[in-house]
Amino acid sequence: MIKLIAGPCSAESRGVTLGTAAALAELSPQFESLGFELVGVRASAWKPRTRPGNYEGPGEQALQWLAASPVPALTEVGSPSHVEAALKAGVQRFWIGARTSTNPFDVQAIADALRGTDAEVFVKNPMNPDVELWIGAVERLHAAGLKKISLIHRGFSFYEKNKYRNQPKWQVPIDVMRMLPQFPMFCDPSHIGGKAEYLREISQKALDLGYDGLFVETHLTPQAALSDSRQQITPMELLALLSSLVIKHPAAEPPCGAASDGVPRSSEPSSEAERTLEQLRTQIDELDESLLAILAERMKVSEAVGVCKKAHNLQVLQPARWEEVLRRAEARGHALGLDTAFVTDLYKLIHQASIDRQ
Repeated sequence: MIKLIAGPCSAESRGVTLGTAAALAELSPQFESLGFELVGVRASAWKPRTRPGNYEGPGEQALQWLAASPVPALTEVGSPSHVEAALKAGVQRFWIGARTSTNPFDVQAIADALRGTDAEVFVKNPMNPDVELWIGAVERLHAAGLKKISLIHRGFSFYEKNKYRNQPKWQVPIDVMRMLPQFPMFCDPSHIGGKAEYLREISQKALDLGYDGLFVETHLTPQAALSDSRQQITPMELLALLSSLVIKHPAAEPPCGAASDGVPRSSEPSSEAERTLEQLRTQIDELDESLLAILAERMKVSEAVGVCKKAHNLQVLQPARWEEVLRRAEARGHALGLDTAFVTDLYKLIHQASIDRQ
């Protein structure tokens, strides 16, 4: 069962907060029939905004509304005073936002305020794609004695914009799931996409990658929402979204005889699907070996180029040559069906490594 947390971006009023919670609770049996378990209602009492003067939430008064929710509610906290006020009101489920998780001092202060409680905490990824910073936030909470900790992937902020509000950078949460497998991972498609039209494709991607849950902004009347109106959907639209998603079976455990290092061992797969996957993964392993060998050879040649440049007192960076290499790679990659942005990013990494070798 995929876990589901939904609710308005902000706890704008008692009516919006409890009305949305009641609508979600009523739809809960239908969610379950689709494979989704409603485990919480999200609504933020405090809204950290990039610039002053924007709507920043109702504040402490909203905690009483959250405490009255028919489904256990959670709210964002950014300081010990937020935590203390929420606990006093009877709210014991929180999330730490991307701006806060970026600052270890703030996370530590919140962890200290929660020490000795039975609170449940969800940690959103930091604004920048830093695996260690995200893991460090979890470690601070865990060290404070908190046992119920989950992660939320909400995307990363970059100066360069694409169609999404925040870039998913899927490899970052994949690495975190690998390093912290004991902590559930939720996807926040609302903040990644920034528009309701992107919720399905992002949510499906998260399910395909084995995420444990979804964290979706849901509002009774999204067009009237006081914050993030374009990325929120109604409870009935949430039901339609969930009904459009395909929950896929997790991959089976390695068959008996397979080694933990990933090297195939003689064993008969238990199904046709496993047999096909094993064959394809073997091909990937072989291609990866060839790819690494080619990259190693390329680095050796780069070192030789560096020796030649040094011997003839030539500068390391040759802009015209680099531009020629990049344009040729992009053209060849396009002809082979590769995404141009991917080829560009890859060659920039290779070029930087070559410069470092020289």
